[in-house]
Amino acid sequence: MSPAALRSLVLVLHILIGAAGLVLGPIAMYAAKRPGLHTRAGEIYHWLMLVVCLSAALLAWLDWQRLWWFLPIAAGSYAFALFGYVAAKRRWRQWLVAHIAGQGGSYIAMTTALLVVNWKSLTGVSGIGAPWPWILPTLVGTPLIAWVNRQVRLGKRPKL
Repeated sequence: MSPAALRSLVLVLHILIGAAGLVLGPIAMYAAKRPGLHTRAGEIYHWLMLVVCLSAALLAWLDWQRLWWFLPIAAGSYAFALFGYVAAKRRWRQWLVAHIAGQGGSYIAMTTALLVVNWKSLTGVSGIGAPWPWILPTLVGTPLIAWVNRQVRLGKRPKL
């Protein structure tokens, strides 16, 4: 397989897995917080996040000069997902707050990637004039995560 064909194959996989994660994230977020849909969707989301981050790392390796910066972003994005996943599995003190922050942070990373890649086609703006795709998901997602975690601390949110 030629390097160009390998890159195309990895890119298609990356896009498909990323799209699946973007769809599955809200399903897990809005499903009833008990064993069943929430836990199955969350489990699959975690593994999709791992594959999308590994494919981003492979894309960086295949075109290092241009895409080297994918590697630290992929590592950080997966770190959020892993933190949230492990919190739900280990259930340490305040695990639910950690779970929400980790999974929410990984979803912010996914939506950021989607916007960064598509911003020019959506708005016609690129380069230095386009900081918004990097900032908007964090500006929207972080207060939502903080609000949900506050509700959890106050005992107002359902617990697993």
